[in-house]
Amino acid sequence: MELTHEFTVPADVATTFATFAQVESIAECFPGAQVTSVDGDAFTGSVKIKLGPIALTFNGEGEFTEKELAADGGSGRMVLSAKGKDKRGNGTAGAEAVVVLRPGTAPAEAGGPTTDVEVTTDLQIGGKVASLGRGLVQEVSNKMLGRFTDCLEKKLT
Repeated sequence: MELTHEFTVPADVATTFATFAQVESIAECFPGAQVTSVDGDAFTGSVKIKLGPIALTFNGEGEFTEKELAADGGSGRMVLSAKGKDKRGNGTAGAEAVVVLRPGTAPAEAGGPTTDVEVTTDLQIGGKVASLGRGLVQEVSNKMLGRFTDCLEKKLT
């Protein structure tokens, strides 16, 4: 299932790229996520998610498979791949997220630069989680991303 989210943050592309590249910093903004180890572009951790009647804790691993910031700092792209398994055996999840950063079209409230962020996620789910349906997964994803962007905005201001 493909999920696409777009949002704007109050920082230039280079600053936004540097923030996204630090998985520990980003995990702090992702509800229920915890990074347990980082080795270069690879990491391990867990994420707790409640999907309707099912509470899940996925333990897994991930890595940045691509990180590219334009030489002039005017745009950026990164690809993050992750997979995990629910500790109670209720399901599995895998995702590849492509993050594209571009200069924002509107200045921040303080008049500074902004960055438009587009995150396209190819999500594969299995087990009980898959039976819950796309609508519920999309709804939970949107709520989590809303909390993520609020936290990220605070970090960048």
